[in-house]
Amino acid sequence: MPTALEPVPGTPFGVVVTGDGRWSFVSLPSSGSVGVFRIGHPALPSLVGQVDTNAPVLGEALAPGGRYLLAADDAEGAVVINVSQAENGGAHALVGTLGSGAAGGSIEVAVSPDGRFAFVSLEDSASIAVYNLQRGLAEGFSGPDLVGMIPVGMAPVGLAVSPDGRWLYATSEVASGGSESGGQGTLSVISLDRAETDPAGSVVSTVDAGCSPVRVITSADGAVVWVTARESDRLLGFAAARLRTDPSRSLIASVQVGEAPVGLALVDGGTRIVVADSNRFDAPNAASSLSVVSVPAALAGQPGLTGHLPAGGFPRQMALEPDDTTLLVTNFSSQQLEAVSVAGLP
Repeated sequence: MPTALEPVPGTPFGVVVTGDGRWSFVSLPSSGSVGVFRIGHPALPSLVGQVDTNAPVLGEALAPGGRYLLAADDAEGAVVINVSQAENGGAHALVGTLGSGAAGGSIEVAVSPDGRFAFVSLEDSASIAVYNLQRGLAEGFSGPDLVGMIPVGMAPVGLAVSPDGRWLYATSEVASGGSESGGQGTLSVISLDRAETDPAGSVVSTVDAGCSPVRVITSADGAVVWVTARESDRLLGFAAARLRTDPSRSLIASVQVGEAPVGLALVDGGTRIVVADSNRFDAPNAASSLSVVSVPAALAGQPGLTGHLPAGGFPRQMALEPDDTTLLVTNFSSQQLEAVSVAGLP
């Protein structure tokens, strides 16, 4: 079977895999915890413990080097977890919290390549919070950890750092001044260096990105930025260089996928993208699934969609194991963690 589903104790949202491929961490907002899963082939990942986060946590990111896990705290910015302590069931795995100093709605988190700064999308505040993570870890977490806010469109969600560490990409479901009932969302390009010292002046460019763009990733070389446009039912590809120099000509791929796509991941050496068709709004005659898209075909202007795989209810986030053989998918409403064999993709 190309996929297998395992029940988890709550509604899984974010998922990451450690660099050694031995562990996975899954945020469980309904349980106020992060599940610790041991990865063992050919068996499914097995739950071996939970870290109590004292709050619902959503998107996750591992800091460079894998020592710390950050998880967006729906009300307070992000919690910081010691990975080694979590793996070994330590009672002090929760290190601290980066507070937003603004309204709640923290949903995704990213970390600078040097591990010094963290960025959290604040869905309720049309902004991205910037934190001095290094200071928090060295001196104890407190108000001064908040550097400032990056202004973006309404309902910012997805975050991705470019492989060269120079840029932060952020999606907003609605353009600034737009209507929450519809219209174009945006993709913003942010200078990381500037964000660390002058967050308010760090946005380099902003482009339309379909209706309700919600997640963003980059190719391994950073040349292409991929976005899921949830209300457009499309996967969009942008030329990274043009996003900064010629935004109006930056869209280079657009592929029709399934209903209400959310998470996405590059697999098979970057030649294919798996997209989580969430069907979160229960559209008539639609179902949750995983769409598979050929990257070369999409970039050549061809349809690109090669097939679908089954999913649980509301597939949301994805993480690829380091050996590129298995993709983990959180299925939010059916409370399942899905393991997808890359070799079995259509």
